Amino acid sequence: MDQEGPITTDIGRTNAKASSWTYCEEFVPEDDVLLRARERAAELGCPAVLPGVGAVLQALAAALAARAVVEIGTGTGVASLWLLRGMPEDGVLTTIDVEVEHQRAAKDAFAEAGIRATRTRTIPGRASDVLPRLTDGAYDLVLVGADRHSYPEYVEQALRLLRPGGIVAVDGALVGDRVADPARRDEVTAIVREVGRSLRADERVLPAMIPSGDGLLLGVRR
Repeated sequence: MDQEGPITTDIGRTNAKASSWTYCEEFVPEDDVLLRARERAAELGCPAVLPGVGAVLQALAAALAARAVVEIGTGTGVASLWLLRGMPEDGVLTTIDVEVEHQRAAKDAFAEAGIRATRTRTIPGRASDVLPRLTDGAYDLVLVGADRHSYPEYVEQALRLLRPGGIVAVDGALVGDRVADPARRDEVTAIVREVGRSLRADERVLPAMIPSGDGLLLGVRR
């Protein structure tokens, strides 16, 4: 009996943690427009931020009164919609994706949500080609997604683009809970783990890791 107690307690804690995570993900429910955008993402096979991450992004955009936001990886517009809903009415989202079909689906979602065309700037192409053309220190928030192999480059570009007080947000920063396990050393996990370490040690930012979705790594530009 003495040995069973701690095991039961650990299992209970694990179940409680899983329940808490689910509760957080469902805390701000998605409406029909977001759900349809998420369905299109599944059909096209492109990733979409989970609802918990979307709610955090919306809150960050609102707290920053973000009028200029960059999104790396448009997908079908799930994260875009969350960001736009937190931004002021005159805010403009610049969103980049190499897949034109994905951006076409995102534009459908924007139209369905009643978002004016002037509030979005969709740029097709590789982020590594587009980001260097954007203006230094001109953005309030940069969301890093899409190709995890390119996260180190994207984060460095984001820090260049941000104004003081602006925020870089890196989605998928826990890589399916692999980043926290030092025994997991596959290429993607190692890259994303190092991005977290580098941002944490970077004197240009104040970092934080939020366990919403698949992890959201934040850095506030000093």
